[in-house]
Amino acid sequence: MLATDGSEHSARSAKYAIELAEKFDGKIEIVYAVDGQTSKSDVLHHANKFEVEKKRKEKIKAVKNLLEVSGVDFETNILHGEAGPTIVEHANENKFDCVVIGSRGLNNLQTLILGSVSHKVAKRADCPVLIVK
Repeated sequence: MLATDGSEHSARSAKYAIELAEKFDGKIEIVYAVDGQTSKSDVLHHANKFEVEKKRKEKIKAVKNLLEVSGVDFETNILHGEAGPTIVEHANENKFDCVVIGSRGLNNLQTLILGSVSHKVAKRADCPVLIVK
């Protein structure tokens, strides 16, 4: 499973996920978690459901493009809920071999106060988690 948020860190983590999938003849599921605040903002700023869906697909477009070029089998899944717990729940329910996730690059104070999604996933997922800096 490749957790993505459309950031540069996600694109780097996608490259590692592709390497793993190629090495072990695997398949990748791209997961993008949309939290409640993002959902509210999307609805307020877009006229219809089609535009909201289009915006979400744009977020993961760079990662999808990397996977399409690589030739690795993949699928995408947009989840709803707070990123950390939602990714962990999905990973544990679907028994993935590995979760690949980028680090957001928070400084030490931000990490202490906010925590990071990658740290939450690493602590709670039942499978190995590869955090890509």
